Amino acid sequence: MARPQTKDELIAAANTQFEKFMEILESIPPADREADFPPAFADYGSEAHWQRDKNCKDVIIHLYEWQKLWLTWVSANMGGENRPFLPYPYTWKNYAGMNEEFKAQHHNTSCSEALELLRTSHDDVLERVQALSNEELFTKKYFSFTGTTSLGSYAVSATSSHYEWAIKKIRKYKKSLQHL
Repeated sequence: MARPQTKDELIAAANTQFEKFMEILESIPPADREADFPPAFADYGSEAHWQRDKNCKDVIIHLYEWQKLWLTWVSANMGGENRPFLPYPYTWKNYAGMNEEFKAQHHNTSCSEALELLRTSHDDVLERVQALSNEELFTKKYFSFTGTTSLGSYAVSATSSHYEWAIKKIRKYKKSLQHL
């Protein structure tokens, strides 16, 4: 799928990928959706998320928390507060610890609660996107707080691109269930 370049494309891609994610997730029996991934699942790749995420809920929470980051960042900066995307002390070089914190914060969140949080954050991001113009979303440096990129690029990363990552991961989990 081509990276969105307009508000309409961003909304369409976010909704399409969200629906695909929900379909693949809902195609997994509830008990397996709640269960931990098999131990071998951590060996599928070298990226940190293979070891970090232990179940479907962890993946869902990751999506939710990154959308919450986007919403908080946009609201703060548009409200006059100069705020970086990643909260202190995190940077783009050390944000793995933040992802671990997100997971720990939701230790007691159920998978169904996580899904409700994600549905809400998805809708909230799209509502915020809808209120912006194509120029505000896709003109690089339109807002000083986006640095050298565009606000839309961050929104794509927090929605459709992140959903694509999650779809691949959950699809791999579903496939592993067929081998048990």
